[in-house]
Amino acid sequence: MKKRYRIEINKKSHDYKVYLPKELIEYPITRIAFGNKIVVVQCLPHNKGKIIISHSLRKELHLPELEISLHVFVDKDTMFVGPLIGILTSGFTSYPLRPLGKRTSFFSKLLSVNKMVGALPFLFGEEHINWEQGLIKGYFYEDSSWKVIEVPFPNVVYDRLPNRRTEKRAANKHLKERLQSDYLIPWYNPGFFSKMDIFERLQQDDQANDYLPETHSFTSFSIIERMLSDYGHIYLKPENGSLGLGIHQILFDRLDGKYYCRYRDVEGHKKLTKFNSLETLFKKVFFKRNLSRMIVQQGINLLRVDGRIIDFRVHTNKDDQGEWQLAAIAAKVGGQGSATTHINNGGEVMTVEEIFPTTEEQQMYKDKLTSAALYLSKVLETQIEGIIGEIGFDLGIDRNGKVWLFEANSKPGRSIFKHPQLKDFELLSRKLSIEFGIFLAEKAITKPEELFK
Repeated sequence: MKKRYRIEINKKSHDYKVYLPKELIEYPITRIAFGNKIVVVQCLPHNKGKIIISHSLRKELHLPELEISLHVFVDKDTMFVGPLIGILTSGFTSYPLRPLGKRTSFFSKLLSVNKMVGALPFLFGEEHINWEQGLIKGYFYEDSSWKVIEVPFPNVVYDRLPNRRTEKRAANKHLKERLQSDYLIPWYNPGFFSKMDIFERLQQDDQANDYLPETHSFTSFSIIERMLSDYGHIYLKPENGSLGLGIHQILFDRLDGKYYCRYRDVEGHKKLTKFNSLETLFKKVFFKRNLSRMIVQQGINLLRVDGRIIDFRVHTNKDDQGEWQLAAIAAKVGGQGSATTHINNGGEVMTVEEIFPTTEEQQMYKDKLTSAALYLSKVLETQIEGIIGEIGFDLGIDRNGKVWLFEANSKPGRSIFKHPQLKDFELLSRKLSIEFGIFLAEKAITKPEELFK
């Protein structure tokens, strides 16, 4: 069953009686659970469509007094109220109005979908856990303000650690291992993707492989020479880079026999430099750089608008049924003379409708991008350990209309949502992120064998 009920607190009562609507009293309920806290109760019927518990029971459960209708899941003799969704992150500050610094705005929006979806999401870091008591000091967002409330361990954890460095900390590794192994708490969106690892996994599927440009870890200049001969230009990227930092486009002009490198220097200035040889290019541009952590990728002749390259960010999320859905799609137009479409490189976010003039073109390209993103999501889900709930794809379309995958991100950025016409997508992606947590919580309660195989 999947239904929401308002939980009313009777502050005058101190017993462990629970008053239930008729449709719930039919179950042989003798216990109530919130998060991982379970209390033995006596259930009584009433004619109201809500659940009434005593003040003492609320305190025993550590149930926050928040005005929200919550989901109720019944398994055997236990009624689970919630779900309680813990969002793990780091970088907490001492400022009550901005507990996550610059990321506070994003998290306040994420948590504000609680009433829409019927769940209790909260933020926490490893420093907020009391292992002895099985409690967490969680950051809740209610009525436009932050509240720190002590709650039980959650039904599910949504991983929003901000970077690879925090993910590798021993404390966060220990926390993840302990909550999963000792408490059997589902954990979704674990880990950041590695570019080469993702490509190697997708290559195992013939249909997915068709979306992949030729991509290799840098091992020798001969790979670059051969790929420049085949494709005319290549991209050299950091293996674990982000935001377009450190990306170089290398071009070979067959007419004059010269090599060109387009990139941003350490001061952020755009550069396009000509060289007589590839060896000279690397000596000048990559002096003392460790190239072993770079990847070489086939250059694609992308669609352009006003001479500027276009690629696309496509977000997919799992929904409250555990199915992949398109959550957002946006075009990114590169800055003049830029090697990439990243915003910090002078790129601009646009809608598909702003790029393509006719409704036929708009629908055709949307269908192609959606089909590619959903298929790639399903393949990655089978190839990667852990539970994935969202992916951000950087896709391109060449001049022949073929879709290419450049990158997949397990924790995609939100910059595309600053576009005023993408507000609905922005809300949808937030809702789906939490709704998938509800799905996982119910699955862990009613069919744990399907999650913990």
